[in-house]
Amino acid sequence: MTFINEAPKQVPVIHEADICVIGGSATGVFAAVRAARLGAKVVIVECQNSFGGVASNGLVGLWHTFLSTDFKTQVISGLTEETLSRFDEVDHTIHGADDAKSHVFNPVELKCELDCMLQECGVKIYLHTYYAGIATDGRDIKAIFVENKDGRGAIKAKFFIDATGDGDLCRDLKIARFENDHIQPPTYVFLHQGDDQIIVDRCQIVGSDPITHLLNEHCEEFDIERDWGWAVKIPGLNKMKMRANTHVFNVNCAKADDLTYAELKGREKMRKINKLLRKYGDPNETYSIVSDCSYIGIRDTYHYKTKYQANSLDLLMGKNYDDCILRGTYNVDAHHDKEGIKFLRLDGTYSVEDSYGNIREGNWRAEQGLPTDGPMPTFYQLPFKAIVQEDYNNLIAAGRMINADASAFGALRVMVNLNQIGEAAGVAAYLAIHQNKAIQDVCGVEVAKTMSAGGSANLG
Repeated sequence: MTFINEAPKQVPVIHEADICVIGGSATGVFAAVRAARLGAKVVIVECQNSFGGVASNGLVGLWHTFLSTDFKTQVISGLTEETLSRFDEVDHTIHGADDAKSHVFNPVELKCELDCMLQECGVKIYLHTYYAGIATDGRDIKAIFVENKDGRGAIKAKFFIDATGDGDLCRDLKIARFENDHIQPPTYVFLHQGDDQIIVDRCQIVGSDPITHLLNEHCEEFDIERDWGWAVKIPGLNKMKMRANTHVFNVNCAKADDLTYAELKGREKMRKINKLLRKYGDPNETYSIVSDCSYIGIRDTYHYKTKYQANSLDLLMGKNYDDCILRGTYNVDAHHDKEGIKFLRLDGTYSVEDSYGNIREGNWRAEQGLPTDGPMPTFYQLPFKAIVQEDYNNLIAAGRMINADASAFGALRVMVNLNQIGEAAGVAAYLAIHQNKAIQDVCGVEVAKTMSAGGSANLG
């Protein structure tokens, strides 16, 4: 590699705040809103034109159930529930959209609602603004550098929340990181017009996405690799579905070349799927791509070391924590390029569905020599220490860079879980400033109690 020296220059400070959030997914927004509602002066930086991340710009307008696995107890609330309750006023949400009682919403409505939530609590907003670097004395971050239409500027704050997904601040600070042996593939999601009921009837499909079957039946003709996926109707839109049959395999989208390849490959695959449907779908139906994601839905890249690494056995056994910041029920869900999708459930069962539609079932408890009778957990927890790094006093990372083994990550990575981590990060950042403490000295039990007092399910 060769180098060119860039001339040094003075960078203007464009904003100062108590807390700076970098990354405007729902995770980052909820961190900002939580901290601002507690009284902190907050600024948020987002490189896209709107907030919501994969849920909005990625077009994945689905948040999983708020209920325990027996559907008897609500275990998730907080800003996730509040956001959807605000949707209900304009009738853009379908609650209980599937057997798992998921919540489906219009991604554009999410963008608008997150705008409102941030502005209502006085958060300073920077859109179309890119994180570009960091200033630190080795233990504390002094400022970040950003680039936007005004050029290069600096934002100073007392505390910083890395909600970039890939951990861009953590990367530049050289915090220890790792990749899982198998990186779960990203999906290029698109909105698609056209009824697929005739395909369901023709193939006698029950419970599976009909496009998966059609795609794999004709994949060689269209030069498409075998894949699996799912689709869901968009609330308020006739014959419109969000389609996710477009995995891109063997990439790490935290790398520039891989990210570029994945975006190009995803669009190519999307277009081929539409052509396939026009040929083999309902001859009386018009199939059209209405919109595609403004960036690919990334599941997995780098993970950064913290005080505690989440592991699948603790999750699946329902281990309890005094400093619990997250309660969830989403299955351990591992996407593989050859094996397909593997679900491990809290009741001890598992299933594996490959790209041919074959399903294999079993009991992971029995295979590991664990009891298979008696009461089973109906939700899992995550402790605060799982998001506390030990290198910098005024930094916390919130998002899919979570320190977790590959299986635990398969459960924690979904949005209803990352939303809660965002809330925890915002609360912890506020407490660190309010109590004049390093993040490592903030009491996790107090974080959990403050979250509960602010509307989250009883975490303490």
